Amino acid sequence: MASRRPPKPRRVREPIQVYLNAGERAALDRMARELGVSRAEVLRRGLRAVRREGDQSFYDVFDRLIGTLDRPGAPSDLAEGFDKYLAEDLERKWRGRRSS
Repeated sequence: MASRRPPKPRRVREPIQVYLNAGERAALDRMARELGVSRAEVLRRGLRAVRREGDQSFYDVFDRLIGTLDRPGAPSDLAEGFDKYLAEDLERKWRGRRSS
């Protein structure tokens, strides 16, 4: 006697239409490509992230940052050298993408 699989739960899906400008569309395409998912999945994940963050106060978001730079090797002059550190980080990322 063959075993039967339980039926998959049916997912109700409703198609929607969204108007994006060229920059938004490029960002959506890039995110989908980088994550290896469909554009629709990027939008779903974004919606879930916004919904999760909507339950937080303005200060809750910043609470997660407290102590993130309290580790060995973290720059002690981050406020003063922010532009320099940002430029160095962007340069590393740019070089990494070009070598890929």
